[in-house]
Amino acid sequence: MIDKSGRGAARYIELKFNSDPANLAATRRAIDAFCGNCGFDEHTGGQIMICVNEALTNVMRHAYQGAVDRPIVVRVEMVEDSVRVSIRDWGSGVNPLEVPQPKRDPLRPGGLGLLCLQQLMDEVAFRRQEDGMLLVMVRRKSAGSREASTGRAAG
Repeated sequence: MIDKSGRGAARYIELKFNSDPANLAATRRAIDAFCGNCGFDEHTGGQIMICVNEALTNVMRHAYQGAVDRPIVVRVEMVEDSVRVSIRDWGSGVNPLEVPQPKRDPLRPGGLGLLCLQQLMDEVAFRRQEDGMLLVMVRRKSAGSREASTGRAAG
């Protein structure tokens, strides 16, 4: 974890690790602590963690096709009343929103990652890079701004 804010409380953290699923738990703990330090309640922090976990799992499974030695960089920063999570990979560069989604089979696990991101975060953007993908997700602290942007009450 890197604190480059120069102040007592970090305004952002940057995590660099390999695409081994064994790294997910430590990443979740670091981001959960950061969100708590930034004043996000436990419920909202939990929703952010679900989205981070789903996004990282999808990078490992789809962009890196299960390889455990590929780089991932996660940057989490507090911007005004929002937390912004950026996940950078050097994988396939495929935007999952441009891939036809198979019909959801409720008896088969998986397939809910994108839905979670779209339902639990205020903004989700996949930005193709020359050599991979950058996912940027934003979650606001205030329920009022979330309701206005999504047309529904905050979870």
